Amino acid sequence: MRIQDKYSIVLFDGVCNLCNNAVDFIIRNDKNDNFKVGALQDNAVKNILVDYKVNKDYLDSLVLIEGESIYYKSTAALKIAKKLGGFWKLFYAGIILPTSWRDSIYDWIGKNRYKWFGKKETCRLPTEEEKAKFL
Repeated sequence: MRIQDKYSIVLFDGVCNLCNNAVDFIIRNDKNDNFKVGALQDNAVKNILVDYKVNKDYLDSLVLIEGESIYYKSTAALKIAKKLGGFWKLFYAGIILPTSWRDSIYDWIGKNRYKWFGKKETCRLPTEEEKAKFL
């Protein structure tokens, strides 16, 4: 069984501070152990992506893989919020907005993320406590 058939896989830009903070948030709030995370720059992630038709230009932001499906941008973020449960699943109501509207906001934040939140020199390494959540 492939890991993406058992878990929702969240892929992120490993050098982006905003993305790393989002991963920290997901790990803290994943009470039902739904998610595994990995940096898009990681070789294990590249091996998973071989099974999917992925736009190579997109591999610098948020990607969600669930079984045979792959989601990007705001759709990925909203589906993650839904699976986190509790209060966070209320954000999934935003899925009713047109994708073009949601993704234009997502793209604006993405375009400015390094300027606003900074960038790491290398991909983050998980702590001992976090290792079970990483690919």
